[in-house]
This record gives sequence, structure tokens and C-alpha cells, in this order.
Amino acid sequence: MLVEYSSSSEEEDKVDGDKRKRESCQIEESPFVSKKIKGGTGSVGYSSSRGQDGAHVEESLSSRAPARLPLPRSVLEMFHKSEEQVTEDRSLHGGRLRSFQHERGNWATYLYLPYVPEDGFLELLDEMMQLTDGRGISLTRSEEFHVSLSQTVVLRHHWIQPFMLSLRVRLAQCSRFLCVADRVKVYTNQEKSRTFLGMEVSVGQAQLLDLVRVVDQTMEEFSLSTFYQDPSFHISLGWCVGDSAHRLHECLQELQSLVDTHEDGSFFLKLPCQELRCKAGNKIFSFQLR
Repeated sequence: MLVEYSSSSEEEDKVDGDKRKRESCQIEESPFVSKKIKGGTGSVGYSSSRGQDGAHVEESLSSRAPARLPLPRSVLEMFHKSEEQVTEDRSLHGGRLRSFQHERGNWATYLYLPYVPEDGFLELLDEMMQLTDGRGISLTRSEEFHVSLSQTVVLRHHWIQPFMLSLRVRLAQCSRFLCVADRVKVYTNQEKSRTFLGMEVSVGQAQLLDLVRVVDQTMEEFSLSTFYQDPSFHISLGWCVGDSAHRLHECLQELQSLVDTHEDGSFFLKLPCQELRCKAGNKIFSFQLR
């Protein structure tokens, strides 16, 4: 009885074939390398090589690219903050509206002469507030008292130092003087969005106009708005939202009577003009008059 044995070369070919099939399956199923076995040539987006069994093995180019490291959180927040929109909460300042849109890097700026309240002034102011409240007009007392010498303008941050230097040079020749305010008057802003009760200056107007002309020269140097043509210099006492000028005018005589018949006689607001101030954003610059 004859028994046929396969030759060693046939056994090796069979073993090699099985091995190549297993390797081919392992390559295709590997979760780490995305590969495909195709009968044709490689397509766009894949690198192509010929396997040991003659089939094309295509590997995704993207699978071979190194993974990108995530950006640090500080970097992401930096770009996020630069694109933030600044929104204004009117409830934080009594419903007041800005006369111009707030922008990052813009500084609201104005000049003024400060008034330090004298004895009896706050008591008189309380009486005036009570009178207007009894007429249905609720006024908010001013947080600080001053005589304005400019409109509110917008300074870019890099203008601040040269702007203040220009003012300091020009104001160095201005002398001190005294102002007196004693006439009750009603004002509204340009937008008619706020109404003010103030005390108008009756003594010192000429000196105030001289100061305004000096300030306006710096304003013109930086192409900014100058002060009003015919200003009414005054100290604001209180304000309310909206146009209430007509209602305040109805009780203006009673308010003036409170000033004229104060317990010690007619009350004058005396303002020693020795220092001019400029407020830019949250910074205050001082200029002493000679």
C-alpha cells in the first residue's frame, strides 16, 4: 500500500499562506492603524503599498499625523475676553444712559472746579429735596458738587498723558479767584434724558470764561468738542431721569425762597477756585492755579 506524503516545499507554502492571511486580518482589524485591503490602486488620502500576497494595503494619511495638543485654558480665555461685548447695566447707576457708546480703551473725560460743601449746605439741600418730593418729583442728590468747565469727551488711552501735559502747560498762567452761586435754576442734558436742579454762578463768570478758553485750546489740539458757546456755570444739586424741567419750573420760586430765607439769611455757595481737576475714567488729575 502506497502512502503519498506532501513535499516539504508544499507544506511551507501552505504555512506561509496561512500566516499571511492572519497578518492581513490583523492589519485590517487593528484599532490603532486604519488600513484597507483593496484590489485596485490607492486612492487620494491614502498611502498605498503592496502586501506580500500581492494585494494593495492603503493607510489613511491622517492616521499617521501626530495628535495636536490642546491649547492652554489661559490662551483660550485670552481670545474669548478680547471678543466680549461690554453691556451696560442701567440699574447700577439709577437708569442713566451714556451719551456715547462705551468701548474698551475709551476714557470718558471732563474738567471741573470742585466745591466742598459749607456748613448748612447739606441741610438746605435736604429741605429742597423734601419740597420737590412733595410735588411728586423725586430727585437723587448729587454724589459730588462742582462747576463743569468742559463737555464730557472721549480720550483714547494713549492720548491721556499728552492731553494732561497740554493742560498743565496752559493752566500754569491762570490765577485763582472766587465764585459765588446763589440762583436756583433747572437744566436738562442734550438728550433730554435727565433733568438737573442747580445753583447758577452769579459772581466769577468772567474768570470762568477765561478758564474755559484755555481748556478749549487743548480740546481743539486733540480735535475734541469745546464747551458751550453761552454756558450757564452752575453747581448741580440733584437730578432725575427723564425730562421734568416743566414740573420743576412750577416750584422754582418756592425753591429760591428756601435759599433766600435761610435761617442765617440768604445762602451763598462760595467756591474758592484754586484747583482745576480732570477726571478720565476712574483717574483724577489735579492742576493747581497760581
